[in-house]
Amino acid sequence: MKSKWDVIIIGGGLAGYVAANYLAKAGMSILIIEKDKKVGGRARTDKIGQELFNIGPHALYAKGKAAPILQELGINLHGKSPKLNGLLIDDNLEYNAPFNPVGIFTTRLLNWKERIEWLKILQKIKGMKMEQLSDQTFQQWTQKMARSKNVQDLLLILGRLATYCHAPEKVSASVIVSHLKTVMNGVLYIDKGWQTIIDQLHNNAVISGVQIQSGMKVNDIKMGDNIFKLSLSTEEELTCKYILSTTSPQELLKIFGENIKQTQVDFLKQIIPVKGATLDVALTKLPKPDQLFAMEIAQPFYYSVHSNAAILSENESTVVLHVFKYLHPDDKIGGKEIRNELEQFLNKIQPGWQKHKISSRFMPTITVNQRLPQIGDELKLQCSKLEGAELYLAGDWASSHSILSEGAVSSAKKAAEEIIEKEQR
Repeated sequence: MKSKWDVIIIGGGLAGYVAANYLAKAGMSILIIEKDKKVGGRARTDKIGQELFNIGPHALYAKGKAAPILQELGINLHGKSPKLNGLLIDDNLEYNAPFNPVGIFTTRLLNWKERIEWLKILQKIKGMKMEQLSDQTFQQWTQKMARSKNVQDLLLILGRLATYCHAPEKVSASVIVSHLKTVMNGVLYIDKGWQTIIDQLHNNAVISGVQIQSGMKVNDIKMGDNIFKLSLSTEEELTCKYILSTTSPQELLKIFGENIKQTQVDFLKQIIPVKGATLDVALTKLPKPDQLFAMEIAQPFYYSVHSNAAILSENESTVVLHVFKYLHPDDKIGGKEIRNELEQFLNKIQPGWQKHKISSRFMPTITVNQRLPQIGDELKLQCSKLEGAELYLAGDWASSHSILSEGAVSSAKKAAEEIIEKEQR
């Protein structure tokens, strides 16, 4: 490994690889450093037996910011959109989910007055301008938008579904509603998992001359005159003109803390990650084959059969599904208790599912997004780099108006373009 680079990218996940592909096209020498032995970050897909499991339920917005950027880089996105029919569950009562025309007009959850209110709100969301929502939380927005408690509940459910965020009293309405607008245009479940996206980005990067080093950490970064010096866990030292960090805010503080202004330190310290718990299951068949999607109304639970829209097993008849609990930032995480909750929720929808189990994987806590989007965040994330340094930022937390893959991919492209423009000047 050579010691001098134009750009060193810290983190070999979705954001790191998108940025590397753009930077390499500009003829710059690029090194990606990934702390884990495997690249991909939270976009990895694990093969267990013949089945492919993403790290929890993953969906790509069909018409969001990320898809066209990936396609611009030559990434093929194979998969289908899941159907919008399904169930909403309140204790032991089941209702048709009013997320498509049939559901709206057949659900027993809403009376006729509420149906009209729900339809009007869905139409308003499509034309809503986000700058009008920058000073309110998602909870405040739902209470202003809907009179009916049932309709308010539906908005909160849709907010969880679109963003994985389960803290309506904390999150910015502008970010959540912008993602609601996007999710209403559909999502894709990706054939053979999100690893296929990472693999394509990785192959394109290698062909373009990008070097990837996994299984090593950046211990320390020092700034010189127009140059960075990095000390690695392997005791190697590297230099570069630009650093692009795609790590979490917490990791950024650890390795670069002394070089960051206090106002930026304060902001990074207050960032809260979005977390969830997942039970990923493969079955030989579904006891109730028509039940493909469900969410709880009062509790933050989700169920979806992803193999109905994507190839996720070498065996065509195998069912791959995800059961998920959206975690509030204040939740105390108890593994046994959450696992029991997820299994009981699955039992409501697919009673006797254990008889058909091939494999399952339970993770009591996964980070879904590195930043719970709060009011005012966008003002502190307008620039792609830290003030006073050529340290650029990308990742699911680093975009001013987006989170999840939308934030990771769009912030990576923006940071890469700013580095290229700076280098060309």
